[in-house]
Amino acid sequence: MKKQFKLGVIGCSFFSNAILRGVVLSDLIREKKIIVSDENEDKLDNLDYLGVRTTTDNKFVAENSEFVLFAVKPNKFEAISKDLEGIRPEKVISIMEYFTKNAIKNALGVGLIKVARAVLNTPSNIGSGIIGIDMIDFNKSADDCDFISEVFGSLGTVVSLEESKLNAVYGLSGCGPAYTFMFIDALVNAGVQQGLTKSEAKILAVQTLLGSAEMVQREENTLEELTMLACNKGGAAVEAVKILEEKDFSGAVSTAVEACVKRAKEQTK
Repeated sequence: MKKQFKLGVIGCSFFSNAILRGVVLSDLIREKKIIVSDENEDKLDNLDYLGVRTTTDNKFVAENSEFVLFAVKPNKFEAISKDLEGIRPEKVISIMEYFTKNAIKNALGVGLIKVARAVLNTPSNIGSGIIGIDMIDFNKSADDCDFISEVFGSLGTVVSLEESKLNAVYGLSGCGPAYTFMFIDALVNAGVQQGLTKSEAKILAVQTLLGSAEMVQREENTLEELTMLACNKGGAAVEAVKILEEKDFSGAVSTAVEACVKRAKEQTK
């Protein structure tokens, strides 16, 4: 039976709000075909500008939506799944941290539903995110896969992969903005120490990262070759890179990612 809504969202979170803006402002889904539920009515009121339907009734959302997107904190999902007892959503999308597809199916009391699970990062909020997603359950329906890809494509770049790699996605791109912000902050502070104003140093640091990332995307050279390209023989950059190598810059990053992945695995249900 055809559902009243194309997309039902349970939970008004940072990322669900980004998704709602993305799909509405890109005209992927008409406002009247979207419904959102949350226990906090103030959060729902903040969605008025999008024109989507809102409610505090999670059951109504689950019963009347073709795709049900869970965007709640992991510690709230158990209570919500109990509240949905007897309701069997057929197509589920999850952006909840650490809940595997099987855990979601078991919590909802049925193993036959299809679940897509995605890991987003904070730049998704401005349409510049990277989203890792497992949608293998939907592989028999090209239309469903296209729809899910388009939903997350409205937030940035989508990478389709199997669920076993999602913890690695958390470690690399999910937490990656934190590493990047720290690196920019370190560059800015170093620039200030060398006589630049904070404003000058921030402009220089941010544009350096943007330009370098653009080169990685455009150039066919390897990252090692690009590093050498930026270092004139006997020049200042060579001395700087030597210090980073001595301080095991690469090793520190690898250790940070490893720690993030380890923590994600420990919390995965």
